[in-house]
Amino acid sequence: MSRQSLANRLYSGETSLRIVGQAKRWYAVSAVLLVLALGGLVVRGLNLGIEFTGGAEFSATVEGASAATVSDVHSAMIATGVDDAAEPRVTLVGDDAIRVQTGSLTPEETTTVRDALADEVGVSSDEVAAQVIGPSWGAQITRQATLALGLFLVAAVLFLAVTFEWKMAVAALVALAHDVFITVGIYALVGFDVTPATMIGFLTILGYSLYDTVVIFDKVRENTKGITAQNQYTYTEAANLGVNQALVRSINTSVIALLPIGSILFVGAGLLGAGTLKDLALALFIGVAVGTYSSIFVATPLLADLKNREPTIAALARRVEARRAAKVSRGATPGEAPATAIAVAARPGAGAVETGERRQPQRRTRAERRGSGSRSAR
Repeated sequence: MSRQSLANRLYSGETSLRIVGQAKRWYAVSAVLLVLALGGLVVRGLNLGIEFTGGAEFSATVEGASAATVSDVHSAMIATGVDDAAEPRVTLVGDDAIRVQTGSLTPEETTTVRDALADEVGVSSDEVAAQVIGPSWGAQITRQATLALGLFLVAAVLFLAVTFEWKMAVAALVALAHDVFITVGIYALVGFDVTPATMIGFLTILGYSLYDTVVIFDKVRENTKGITAQNQYTYTEAANLGVNQALVRSINTSVIALLPIGSILFVGAGLLGAGTLKDLALALFIGVAVGTYSSIFVATPLLADLKNREPTIAALARRVEARRAAKVSRGATPGEAPATAIAVAARPGAGAVETGERRQPQRRTRAERRGSGSRSAR
């Protein structure tokens, strides 16, 4: 079966994947991911960049830089004794650059470290770039990042509560927190530095996750409009159809988004050595993948659980179960409500569909009426 054919069958309800009805399974998967993320944060913690903690960064370009050079540079930095509070971090950027990060240094200590690095890699001191960031500037960046995150969450809650309903806002916020926590935890496990680019990546994945969730919630709202006026299908079944209808679209969008992000991460940062890109690319890659998962397997099942606690929705579920039990007693096969029936019932301007045990006649088309008139004349 082609992907296009599968998408059409999922949208029309001819094929239905039971996603919302298996909420406990997806919650268990999320619990495992959250435990791994928590373990990364507790055991390894986040490597905050000097933009947040303050410090100095030195970089030099050398031909034929290697792992041995990194080890030698690290030993040379330790020998200076200017950063006793924290061990300097020496990394290889690409194939021809060495980067050294230390704690806060005085101007005299900055000169000492620069000269030691220049002597070790065989360049002049003028060829060593130095960047010194004070702890107050790092604290300011942290406050601004926290403020941006708070404003985003407030705007998201207001938008969802006004456009949809507060239960959808709660489910979307839980999915957002789920995405950020897992992304941050994996970031800690990998050991990448948290930089302002990382914070930009976190804010970006929040927007992407919210977008994907809103697309699915829109289909759920369409399928569940006036749902309590019938007794053929439950809220969970209608919500499951909405997930199926948006499933292929969400996966296609995520794959298209992950391709360029993967290129930045694996080609740009890995092969070309563009170290400044890896912080942003890793956050985006993990966040987009986890955001797609949470929109499908966390947000909508959680929404269904919240809605099923409402008295009217719970009463609907009891009526549906009673109707199906009555069909069993008459020897019929109840099963679940056909997804196609839900899709047709939720379609604006749909014609009459089968309700209960009687089939209402469909409205005839203009061509059928003309054909019937000609046969009557004959």
